[in-house]
Amino acid sequence: MEGDDISEKLLSQVQVEENEVKIKEKILAEWKKMWVIAAPAIFTRFSTFGVNVISQAFIGHIGSIKLAAYALVITVLLRFGNGILLGMASGLETLCGQAYGAKQYHMLGIYLQRSWIVSTVTGTLLLPIFIFTTPILKALGQEEAIAEEAGVISLWLIPVIYSFIASYTCQMFLQAQSKNMIITYLAACTLVIHIFLSWLLTVKFKFGMTGAMTSTLLAYWLPS
Repeated sequence: MEGDDISEKLLSQVQVEENEVKIKEKILAEWKKMWVIAAPAIFTRFSTFGVNVISQAFIGHIGSIKLAAYALVITVLLRFGNGILLGMASGLETLCGQAYGAKQYHMLGIYLQRSWIVSTVTGTLLLPIFIFTTPILKALGQEEAIAEEAGVISLWLIPVIYSFIASYTCQMFLQAQSKNMIITYLAACTLVIHIFLSWLLTVKFKFGMTGAMTSTLLAYWLPS
């Protein structure tokens, strides 16, 4: 009897240890699967932030008023439009994920095209904020010099709103199929190209704000 009890205890201990190993293996496997999808998405978002930081760094060498105006437009206006369009694109990820899981592959393209139409209409409705930036900022009590410069910069950034539509919808479309490494490679190349173009246009050729904004527009549109 005592021998049987000892055997049962040993077997139970072995089973507990095996279960612990299996749980650890499952957690590790799930962790790897999550990062395969999450890491490219994180880097892509980081690259978008990096474009703004690089642009700000070069614009800071042009003038303090231009830097303040650029920071104001990026922080308030562009982030506002970015948040709305990113939220709408997140809905596309849900729809494409469901279609891909149900093997209704023909619906993926349909959802993508529909999202382009809806997002384009929404982006167009946001344009008055960018077109009338100067009077809006003056009405809110912003300094006149900064408000005037911000109005010029916001006009430059109108194409960026439409680049968000193409970029975010394609990201969600590919992410639903676990193919978002394509966007990551493009984002990495974009950062390198943006640094080079910003230096070339603002430092080497001294095109000033025109050069900095041209490089910024190209950086936003290249991954699209």
